[in-house]
Amino acid sequence: MHARSGEPRDPSTTGFFPVSSKNLIAALAAGLLFRFFFIAHFPFTAGDTKFYEELARNWLDHGVYGLFVNGRLLPVDMRMPGYPAFLATIYAIAGRGDKSVMLAQAAIDLLGCVAAAMLAARLAPESKRKIVATVALWVAALCPFTANYTAAILTESLAAFFTMAALLVLAIALGQRALKRRVAWLAKRDVFTLAGWFFAGGIVAGSGALVRPETPVILAAAGGVLLVRLRRRADWSKLTLAFAWMAAGLVLALAPWAIRNARTLGRIQFLAPYYAQSNGDFIPMGFYAWTRTWMTHEQDNYLVPWRLGKGPILIQTLPDSAFDSPAERTLVTELLREYNNGWQMTPLLDRQFAALARARVARHPPRTYLEIPIARAATIWLRPRVELLHYSGELWPLRERRRESPTDFDASLGYGLLNIFYIGLGIAGAWRCRANPAAALIVLYLILRTALLATMPTIEPRYVVVCFPALIALGAQIFGSVQSRQTEEIGAPLELTHAAS
Repeated sequence: MHARSGEPRDPSTTGFFPVSSKNLIAALAAGLLFRFFFIAHFPFTAGDTKFYEELARNWLDHGVYGLFVNGRLLPVDMRMPGYPAFLATIYAIAGRGDKSVMLAQAAIDLLGCVAAAMLAARLAPESKRKIVATVALWVAALCPFTANYTAAILTESLAAFFTMAALLVLAIALGQRALKRRVAWLAKRDVFTLAGWFFAGGIVAGSGALVRPETPVILAAAGGVLLVRLRRRADWSKLTLAFAWMAAGLVLALAPWAIRNARTLGRIQFLAPYYAQSNGDFIPMGFYAWTRTWMTHEQDNYLVPWRLGKGPILIQTLPDSAFDSPAERTLVTELLREYNNGWQMTPLLDRQFAALARARVARHPPRTYLEIPIARAATIWLRPRVELLHYSGELWPLRERRRESPTDFDASLGYGLLNIFYIGLGIAGAWRCRANPAAALIVLYLILRTALLATMPTIEPRYVVVCFPALIALGAQIFGSVQSRQTEEIGAPLELTHAAS
């Protein structure tokens, strides 16, 4: 930040990262202690954890990125290699304990907090960057939703870091003055500058895709912003340059994985399969199509899709929204009875579920394509984020839940309200800086990622955890406006006094 005439420049800040060294050290120290608390008291493993750990061990011990199947180690592509590579690196350096992985994730998560502060500064006017970046740094460092995932052997912390890094690089790219110039051809220096930033954005997003395959949605968001900004014919050369270099960076980052798949598995594949299946596995797509016509709650995962092949699916556990008529309930009862005989979803049975799904879509297209995705989006964003903290997250009916378990209810309610506060702050901040193309990038990314998650076979609120640092960067803009009003109220008399003297 540049000091105004007559004001001393703060030596502990820079224009690129306008946070004082004292605030930086204090926020990172507080954030580290906060993450130590979750690591000590709420360590967590999930169903995916065993896959990541086995892939890492086999890669490290046998040089094969694969899993043991019937006693044989077979190469696979069902999970992207970024997180297993991270685990293998930690195992090689610090041993094979969970705590060393969690501590490394805590450090990476704090780097993501720094990126959030830098992104917040890019969104703010120059005169307010210091306060905005400082607030973003502290709020991100003390955000419990991201902090508690450092205690889980899951991809969220690493994915959040790459998401913030990609958003930051592309925000810088979108802020280049060369994009604003109304000229048909750019100077050579401007071409190299733009190409470099967009290429870097593609590489970072591609590196993030090696951790979570949906990360390139960030590039789609950047493309949407560019299409609006560079829609004039005179700007098409800049549009082409940006698109080409983002694509080049993405392909370069994913090329080693695609080459490995081509050489080892005989097929070129840049991302993991959509259903995380092995080659040749039967995927009950008709069954999933049916669940997409009614599933809107997280607990339905445990009662229906996650029980496939593992246990019975009981008709009494399905909500009324799964049936349009008594005849349809009878049909589903028969289909589930056939499945429950051997816990096997056969191709014939799957085709019957597919026919049922088509009939439900034909009866109520807006329900499947609009109402259900919106309800799913509400679930993944508004559900209390206590899934790693041994609380249920259930609040309804209020009196009954409060009476059954006051501690569980209070924790769930508190986290739920805090979640809503973050979302509201982000929305208000986005409106505050709506003219900034970097804000449009973040908002469009959040919309596209939410739309993608709302159409997945399962409903998993944890997948939006990686969005919270970006939401915080937006929300911090509100504090810049608060500081601005305070300056106007207090600063004017001081300036008059100074002028009079």
